[in-house]
Amino acid sequence: MSKFTAGPLINILIATCLSFTAKKVIAIKLTKRQEEIIELVKHNQPITSEKLAHKLNVTRAALRSDLAILTMTGILDARPKVGYLYSKKPAESIVYDYIRNIKVADIKTKPVIVPEDSSIYDSIVTLFLNDVGTIFVESNGYLTGAISRKDFLKAAMGNTDFNKVPAGIIMTRMPNIITVMDSDSAYDAAKKIIEHEVDSLPVVEGVKDEFGKERCKITGKVSKTTLTRLLVKLGENL
Repeated sequence: MSKFTAGPLINILIATCLSFTAKKVIAIKLTKRQEEIIELVKHNQPITSEKLAHKLNVTRAALRSDLAILTMTGILDARPKVGYLYSKKPAESIVYDYIRNIKVADIKTKPVIVPEDSSIYDSIVTLFLNDVGTIFVESNGYLTGAISRKDFLKAAMGNTDFNKVPAGIIMTRMPNIITVMDSDSAYDAAKKIIEHEVDSLPVVEGVKDEFGKERCKITGKVSKTTLTRLLVKLGENL
């Protein structure tokens, strides 16, 4: 797949995921009530949601969203029939673990696919109509290649007849395509995009064809846009 240099904003956003390996401290924005809950748990642990609600003079229902956020991020531990306990994990570890637990299967989007015998002209039209940076190429239902905007630009500079030449001629072929699987983490996908300087990764499932040969079926994609949306969502929830 041709290399693509992203704008500085997107690279910074994706690099935010990678920065956790350096153990930088990330400030989690909490509401005043969430901070009060943490202090109550610290000094009264283990403590049930009923007791927390009583001390804060609110209903249990009113605390559900706050407790969900605090347990989801790892600040509090919830133990059945025991109550809530304060986690001693540092803030950077909590957010790091949270991001590492997000899987590609949770964030992947629908890929734009063209057949290998599609003309370059039709492939360009498909790419721009879907407003993507990379399209993927299939043959008999299996992933065979990928074409980026830069690949199309190179073809245009070579006086290629776009109406006659098939897309398969200019694509980057398997196995030279960087891929991810559903079980990979969003962190790993971001790291691959940074390291290989591509704008999109196909999500694949390994299968065997009728001859017993290992092939890949594309089930989705993870792009820089996908990861940027994820980071915005994390920023809204943390």
